[in-house]
Amino acid sequence: QVQLVESGGGLVQAGGSLRLSCAASGRTFSSYTMAWFRQVPGKERELVAVIRRSGSTRYYVDSVKGRFTISRDNAKNTVYLQMNSLKPEDTAVYYCAATDTVVTGTSIGDFDYWGQGTQVTVSS
Repeated sequence: QVQLVESGGGLVQAGGSLRLSCAASGRTFSSYTMAWFRQVPGKERELVAVIRRSGSTRYYVDSVKGRFTISRDNAKNTVYLQMNSLKPEDTAVYYCAATDTVVTGTSIGDFDYWGQGTQVTVSS
């Protein structure tokens, strides 16, 4: 099992930047595919970005391509989401997720472990 704790959310003006962090417990972090999802009230949780175990393969939803960067530090058991050029429509609760069973996972159901979420609010 792995426990995930997100941090780094907050309030930022449009055009600004934030970096989210997700610290994972356990000694097998490098065996997990990691992802960031986000959710706004009344809408389904959506995938933002995924990074495979070695960090060499990454996937982004079209709406954040060129603005967000997912990365991981396996020595620190941490995955990051650097968010630049933020827009009001990026406002959401951001969740970190992990899976060690679906290596190519991109759907909510593929991920077994979830953090508690961190609020990101972008003002116009």
